[in-house]
Amino acid sequence: MHSPFTGKKIVMGITGSIAAFKVAGWVSTLAKDGADVAVVMTDSACKFIAPLTFAALSGNPVPGNMFSAEQAHSISHIQLGQEAALVCIAPATANTIAKLSCGLADDLLTTTVLAATCPVMIVPAMNSQMFANPLTRQNLQRLADTGIIIVDPATGTMACKSEGPGRLPEWESVSEQMLAVLSERDLQGEKFLITAGPTREHLDPARFLSNRSSGKMGYALARSAVRRGADVVLVSGPVNLPTPFGVQQIDVQTAEEMHTAVMEQSKEATVIVKAAAVSDFRPLEQAAEKVKKEHASFELKLEQTVDILQQLGMKKNDHGYLLVGFAAESENLREAGSRKLKNKHLDLIAINDISRKNTGFESDTNQVTLLDHSGFTELPLVSKDETADLILDRIVELLHNRTTANA
Repeated sequence: MHSPFTGKKIVMGITGSIAAFKVAGWVSTLAKDGADVAVVMTDSACKFIAPLTFAALSGNPVPGNMFSAEQAHSISHIQLGQEAALVCIAPATANTIAKLSCGLADDLLTTTVLAATCPVMIVPAMNSQMFANPLTRQNLQRLADTGIIIVDPATGTMACKSEGPGRLPEWESVSEQMLAVLSERDLQGEKFLITAGPTREHLDPARFLSNRSSGKMGYALARSAVRRGADVVLVSGPVNLPTPFGVQQIDVQTAEEMHTAVMEQSKEATVIVKAAAVSDFRPLEQAAEKVKKEHASFELKLEQTVDILQQLGMKKNDHGYLLVGFAAESENLREAGSRKLKNKHLDLIAINDISRKNTGFESDTNQVTLLDHSGFTELPLVSKDETADLILDRIVELLHNRTTANA
């Protein structure tokens, strides 16, 4: 399985902060994900963690002082900044931020940034009062005005026991912002509405009807769409997944709640991807109190829930959005997908074989068949994140074809 970081050359700049030990884990993760990581450390950073640690984790030697003997054969600060896809300084201290805002270049890291021809990202980490100081705020603003990407710090307890903003953020949010920089922004300006997860139809306060959907595919689509520049609203049933970075999430429980949220949000959408597994039926009656088993009936009466995808398809021409559906099938995949594409008035459908362990519910991998009005496309067995990007590639093509046809 490929990671979005695979093959990317990334310079990680480490400055003198206790948070440097957390970034060691980031470097290790990047290397495991296939990135070519070059670590550049300030002298102060070397007081907190040894360069040998980063060399072992990255798989690359850590260059020493800009004027050291091992650097004599090359101009490291020029090569590093011009060969990389991204320079990320994490943790970035107030001192390094101040030097960069003034254009100072007195060590290998600051000269690398000034010579860089790639995007530069700064992840501040410092005492709350230092971060709130007007001089630090001005310095960060000056850097942002030059196009440098500033990652907001987290809020919490510092190593110095103070409380407030200034903590190094979690890797999950930083990595998503890095991937947004590294990704092609081919969905810029598009407004995506994505649904994910199951719905729950309550029998009583303790019991409900639902399905095995984990929401992983819908959440992967939301993450990838944000990375590629789209504004994303995610309407999610109950799942155990964190909200993707940069996504506006609306949580729902029942099919009726999902219908209400989707129809409201569809008014602004340019692309709708209906990846949720919405319950087809709900109990005709819901008990107000938990039903005791000695009083329970063995007959459960059901009624159909509203067909959200059908309604979206009927309104598609009026609103002008591109409509993508999913078909979770265990047999006759192509026939079922073809019927759904036609009957629901879809532009694209992803047909998923849920009978296989590595492509069904709760799996981290997927292999779908895409069907649009030009025919079938079989996608390979890959991670759900990779599947999401392949589906979005096809959506980009359909949006391009639509734009060309209307030109």
